[in-house]
Amino acid sequence: MSDKQDDAVKVDPEALSRSMLEVAGKSQKLVQDFLSRQESAELVSPDDTRHLMNLFQDFYARLMADPVSLTQAQMQFWQDYMSLMQNTGLRMLGLDAEPTITPAPGDKRFKDAQWEENPLFDFIKQSYLLTADHIHHTVGSVEGVDDKTRRKVDFYTRQFVNAMSPTNFVATNPEVLQKTIDTGGQNLLDGLNNLLEDLERGNGELKIRMTNPDAFEVGRDVAITPGYVVYQNDLMQLIQYTPTTEKVHKRPVIITPPWINKFYILDLRQQNSVVRHLVDQGHTVFMISWRNPTAELADKTFDDYMLEGPLSAMDVVEEITGESELNLVGYCLGGTLTGCTLAYCADRGDTRPHSATFFVTLLDFESPGDLELFIDEEQLESLEKQMNERGVLKGSQMATAMNMLRDNDLIWSFFVNNYLHGEDPFPFDLLYWNQDSTNMPARMHSFYLRNMYLRNLLREPGGITLNGVPIDLSKVEVPAYYISAKEDHIAPWRATYAGARLLSSNVRFTLGMSGHIAGIVNPPAKNKYGYWTSPRAGKLPESPDDWLEKAEFHEGSWWPDWHRWLGQKGGAKVAAREVGSSKHPPIEPAPGSYVRERHD
Repeated sequence: MSDKQDDAVKVDPEALSRSMLEVAGKSQKLVQDFLSRQESAELVSPDDTRHLMNLFQDFYARLMADPVSLTQAQMQFWQDYMSLMQNTGLRMLGLDAEPTITPAPGDKRFKDAQWEENPLFDFIKQSYLLTADHIHHTVGSVEGVDDKTRRKVDFYTRQFVNAMSPTNFVATNPEVLQKTIDTGGQNLLDGLNNLLEDLERGNGELKIRMTNPDAFEVGRDVAITPGYVVYQNDLMQLIQYTPTTEKVHKRPVIITPPWINKFYILDLRQQNSVVRHLVDQGHTVFMISWRNPTAELADKTFDDYMLEGPLSAMDVVEEITGESELNLVGYCLGGTLTGCTLAYCADRGDTRPHSATFFVTLLDFESPGDLELFIDEEQLESLEKQMNERGVLKGSQMATAMNMLRDNDLIWSFFVNNYLHGEDPFPFDLLYWNQDSTNMPARMHSFYLRNMYLRNLLREPGGITLNGVPIDLSKVEVPAYYISAKEDHIAPWRATYAGARLLSSNVRFTLGMSGHIAGIVNPPAKNKYGYWTSPRAGKLPESPDDWLEKAEFHEGSWWPDWHRWLGQKGGAKVAAREVGSSKHPPIEPAPGSYVRERHD
């Protein structure tokens, strides 16, 4: 028996019952107080509900059309379950027994020792895992459905299965039960307070805190690299960072971040800031800080984001520095826009782009990962209806969709910590940024989803037209550094690889470890992960797996490799530049005011 089990034996059940009754009484009052402050709450769209109902009704009909396979699956499930019952019986008698099923590697939900040491909780755990495995196997074996429909059903099934995990309930989570005993139920009362605070903060929507929002302030704790806003328009502010070296590379760097999130993912803290590292490497760095749009910007288009974003930035940077050759960097959606901008410049004979760096960027949307599951004609029509009514796609909707892709890590782990354990989330800069989401203008976002994700027209020469110019990525010939992440679930690396091959550039394709964020924000000092590079320059082979088989693996961060490449593209060194110019004087200190605008 463990120490925790010994402690549990000493608990007075009457005292625990009284404590729980007190918690229930206080909870009821807290709930009533909250409900009295709420006028209304926004519910799930009826169109979304109808879409899911139709999806699963059709799938259920196909499932029932093959009773033999269904019966076989049920028989296998019961055989496994009877094996589990027998093994549990042996364990209850004090005998050893091999588990019928074990959690997948990396599943953090069942890390507490009680899930294995206590026969009862081990039985609960294995019962859940067996049932989950049976459901997923059944869903995956249904005949007569296309791959996208199967993946969509599997995705929403996984959401349900993960929500039903015994770790998410007080009575079946040994850690929570022990804490409830130890605190006399205070953890549940604290958790309820946390729940109500999150509901109130979301105006009726549950916004689970991933970190302590009061632990950070933009410009004080994150986004702290010194600099000034030197230009602004309706959509963006342009930041020029203060040099830290006496000499700088001749060609400046312009970074276009995604406008789905704030730019400071690339400037969190000094030790993990991409911006600070670039400045310390002797680059003159400019950063686009996008507006967090309201309904007033509903009619802004994808064209506007190119014209008022990187193209306007190029004009300002050329005027400030006097340089007509520039190195462009784009991250995620900002990289997609960078690709469009390069094709636009190539068509117009604009030779200012000297090189381009793409961070986890999709240019070919043939296989864009799980985000594709949210995008089909029916769902887009529903989304466009909502956006047209509000003028924007709410930042909370985008954040929820992103979090659902990794629901155990980004939803349920915080649900258990905040509401069952009653703990405040740990202060973490990256998760603070993750919750600082942004709205999307209706016209721009509709164009992006339809033409990129749904129709995949960007890869077609002239498939889309921006500001009257047919966009043809094959016209892009500037040298490119393309970094992707092996475990990226937002921009899968094989899909980004296909996009890199659309360019007529000399592409240095690099594959880092980890995911969409950690794979990019990976400073050398951490000495984490590793990366693969092409063994030689030249046209990328057609198959990404063939590329990986011949690629060279390197330990540690990919940043030094990129710095060497970018340093060569930066040109000779010149005296460090003053921030701004007479035409574009400093407006306000970095990080500026646009980044402080919140969707909530």
